[in-house]
Order: sequence, then C-alpha cells, then structure tokens
Amino acid sequence: MRVDTRRAEQLLRWFIEVVTQLQGLFTALDTGAGDHQLRNACGIGSVEYRLSLGREACVGQIDADVDELHGATSASRPPSIPELRSQQEKAGYSRHWAQTLIDFLAARCRCVTQRLSFSCFFSGIARGKRMIRSALVSFMCLLPLLPLHASARQTGPEAVQHKTQVRDLPAIRSSKVLRVLVNQSRNSSGDVKGQEIGVEYHRLEAFEEYLNSHARDGRKVTFKVIPKAKNQLLSALQRGEGDLIAPGELLDISDAKGIQASAPIIHDVPLVLVSVRGQRSLRRVDQLSGRTLSLPTGSAADEALHQVNRQLELRKLPLAKIEWVDPTLAVEDVLEMVQAGIYPMTLVEQPIAERWARIMPKLRINRDLTLQTHGDISWFVRDNATLLRASVDDFLKGYKPSAQHDLAFENAYRNTFKVNNPLVRNNLQRLEQLRPMLQRHADAQGMDWLDLAALAFKESKLDPTAKGSGGATGLLQITPSAAKRVGVQNIQSADDNIRAGSRYMALIQRKYFSSNKVNERERMAFVMAAYNLGPERVQGMREEARRRGLNPNQWFFQTERVAMEQGGANVVAFVNSVNKYYLAFDRERESLEKGSKAATTKR
Repeated sequence: MRVDTRRAEQLLRWFIEVVTQLQGLFTALDTGAGDHQLRNACGIGSVEYRLSLGREACVGQIDADVDELHGATSASRPPSIPELRSQQEKAGYSRHWAQTLIDFLAARCRCVTQRLSFSCFFSGIARGKRMIRSALVSFMCLLPLLPLHASARQTGPEAVQHKTQVRDLPAIRSSKVLRVLVNQSRNSSGDVKGQEIGVEYHRLEAFEEYLNSHARDGRKVTFKVIPKAKNQLLSALQRGEGDLIAPGELLDISDAKGIQASAPIIHDVPLVLVSVRGQRSLRRVDQLSGRTLSLPTGSAADEALHQVNRQLELRKLPLAKIEWVDPTLAVEDVLEMVQAGIYPMTLVEQPIAERWARIMPKLRINRDLTLQTHGDISWFVRDNATLLRASVDDFLKGYKPSAQHDLAFENAYRNTFKVNNPLVRNNLQRLEQLRPMLQRHADAQGMDWLDLAALAFKESKLDPTAKGSGGATGLLQITPSAAKRVGVQNIQSADDNIRAGSRYMALIQRKYFSSNKVNERERMAFVMAAYNLGPERVQGMREEARRRGLNPNQWFFQTERVAMEQGGANVVAFVNSVNKYYLAFDRERESLEKGSKAATTKR
C-alpha cells in the first residue's frame, strides 16, 4: 500500500519527540510518581503538536505507526538525500546538509491529531510499560534511516540558566535584589512602553515598598522579574533560581517538596466555563459530555476536568475532551481564540475570566457552570525561607489593589486582542484558491505553506489586491524594495507577490535566525517579527533580552517582553496574531490539504 510521505515525515517527528520524553517518564514510573508528576515528567504542553493516544490504543498506535513508517520509507515517492540536499542548496541554504534536512522535514511536519485525556494515557502506560519499551526498541531500529543524531534537533527553546542560590530575607537584603519567578503570561506581568501592566507587577511593586519601609539598615531592595512557563515555576524555585513565585493564577503544589504557599491573595477560586456569545449556555456538568475544552500549559482546570470525566464515566456518558494548546499560547491567548470562534470553549479561574472579558466583550462567562477547586491564588516560597514568608504574609494581609491599575491594563490591551476566525467559509474559499501557489513557493524555500497562509491572512485577509502604507501591496504586503532584494521586480500578481514574500522570509531566516538553538515555531516568530519591524531591530531586541537574562532564542514571552517595552503592544500583537492564525490552520491541516492530496493521487 502506498503511504503519503507527509504522514511518514509526521511520524518521524512524532517518534523523535516521544523518545526525548519517555526517558523522564520511565524514571517517574520507576520511582512511583503520582499522576501529576507523570504529566510533568512527560512535558505535556511543551511541544507544538499533540500525541494521539487513547486508553486501549496506547501501545497499538505506536506499533501501527512503526509499520506505516517502515512502509512509507520504502516507497518510491520520497526524494533521496542527495535530491533533498540539492533542492535546499538551490534555495540558498549554506548550512550543513544534515541540519538542512532537519529543517526540510520539520517545515512540513505538523501533527494535528486531537489530544485525548492524558489520565487515560498514563493509565495505559502504567499497565503496559514493558510493551512501550519494546515499541521504543523497535523505533531505535529505525534510526539508521535518519542521517542525523538526536541532539541536532531542538524540541524547544534552550533554557536560560539563572544563578541558583537558596536564601532567606537577610541574604536577599544583602544582595539588594529579590528574584521573583513569574508566570510568563501577559496576564501576570508585563511592561508596555514603560508602563507596568499585570496583576503581579503592581503587587510586587507594593511589596518592594513594604520591604524597604521595614529595612533597619536602610538598604533598598529591588525586585527582578524572571519569567518562566507556568509548569517550570516550582522546579525553578526548588533549584534556587528565584526567591519567590508570583504566578497570578492557581498553582498546585501538592507534589512539590519544600514549598509553602503564602496567605491567600484570593481565597477559594472557582473555575468558570468561557465560550463565545451566541453559543448555547451550559448549566450542568453533564453538558460537558463529549465537548472539547482547550487549555493552556499548566492550566488549573486539568485535575478538575479529570474529576468531571470520572463522574461522566460512572454515568456511562462520553468524556469531555481536553485539548492542550500550543505552548506559545497563554491563558489570554486561549480566551482570544475562543472569542474568535477558533476554540470552542475553555475553563479558567473566574478572576482571570472576568478581567479579560472587559478586553474581549464577545466572551460569555457561564457563571451557572463553575467547578470548585478549593484552591487559593497565592505567592510561594521555600520552606526554609521563614523570614521571607513572614514578611510576605504580613504584606498581603494589608494589601489593597488600586482600581487605576486595571484601567491601565484595559487601556494597554483594548485594541490588541482582536484576531478573527480564518476558518469561516469565505476565508476557506479564498485559501483554497491560493493554496497551490502558497504550497509551491513554500516548498521552494523549505517552508511550511501554512506559515505563508497565516501571514497572508494577517496582512491582507487573503486579498491579492490589498494596498498598504509605504508601498506595501498584495497578499503578503511586501514592499517593492524588499522584493527587488530577492530578485522579484513585479509584485502585482498574487503568484509574484507570494514568490517575493517567501524569498524574503527565507533570506531573513538564513541570515539572522538559522541557529539550531532556536526551534521551528520560535524561528518563524522571529522571522515574522523581522518581516514586520526589520531584522536589525529584532536582533537588537535579542541582545537586550540576553543582557537582562531573558532567553534571546525564544520570542514568545521572552524577547517579546523587550519588544513590548520598546514598541508597544501592537508590535507583539502582529507576531501573536500570525501565530494564532497558523495554529488555527494547523488544527485543520488534513482537511485543508485534502484537495492537494487528491490531485497528487490522480496524477
């Protein structure tokens, strides 16, 4: 049977990711870790695509994919390695051919299968660990098919190593710096053109004033923000990378050793269902049966939904499905995509939902359907930081947030969270007409055609006649001067416009963002930022990020913080919007490419 090469490439990426994660998972299993620890060990939410494993098919799916992969690699359709090398060299790639091959495959591989309940996944692994290890051995036998070593492929941004030091308040005062680990989302902290925005930023400023007003020796303390993904905050505190965690959301510490919560900032925070206005209102838990809820990495709704599913299972009803979204999306991004109709619904902490609903008026908060977590929004310190803990508790008991802070938040973000749904009928009809051109030029540059489609939707709403400022024109809103740099003189036709835009993006990538320390999603984010702002300006932002201890190889939540300070929220919104359109298209990749596959089969 003839197997589609794209599916084979997807399987290659899938297996590489599984191998990198199973080692940590097996270690956790061998040490008797709980369900929460298993999810952390497996790195759920840290990859740009979803594992498709069910309760009964946990091992069978791996074996079936191995068989399909073996059949695909022996088919006649895949090009040979020399052909791939030649194609990429013609496109202007100067890097080592093995790395070029990685990029060639990665640009075409996006697994869009829906992620099922991971409680089922882990129970399947616990029952069949030996079988999975056998499947892993089978995969290792396939490694000779890959002309590269595993370390050549980066699965995520390289972590920035911060100096580790476990300390209490006296050492903090001596150093004059309080290191605060914050959730990297824009909900928790941020700076827009010099104006501090975020629920934790203002609270931390007030705590800084409190510490300094109680300093006996007159030494002033300033706080340093260290942004981390939510699921990395606890381990960073345990290692001593920070002194305090200020997450701005619910954070489960039941499996974290040596960490204590402060006095509650908000007590007994419920989770509320959030959808878009116009949808049917849900009032009962059983109405979640069979529905998909999209959650960001580290969401507090994970355990609550597993409890819901246990209730549904007892009643023999279809389970609610959890879709873990791409790690480039924070809670506010998920809410924006729910408002646009891209995601059907989500479940978030009620204070967060109410805050962002003032920015996104089309959101519907279903207050009749809430899930009680009995959890508090708090700060967190290590057990042995007793003096810091006492100061935090004393401060929080008397702290009252200012209403002016939320007003500044609304003013900063009111006009930035406005993505549209690229999957409505008229947009899909336009995309289908443009798809052959987008695919052809993306293939010529070793790119994913959906990146071009996402940029075209952001720049022109897929309108080839669109006109912009400064002479920018067409689908990709490229300027005549930029087009001439890549050898395209006329950009009036849709085909030439896409040719010029794709060549220019490839040029930016080769010249500025070719390092293998940058993963594919972050690389494309940097390319989009440079396409909009200019590559030299973005490189300057990376240098500033490095100077501050942020990750210069990560755009989302790291270098973008510098971009927001220097250029404002709209600068960051451009890249975020393109990324959301890409993810929206990527969820429907199979249906979007169905026509292309049918045409290939006929030929």
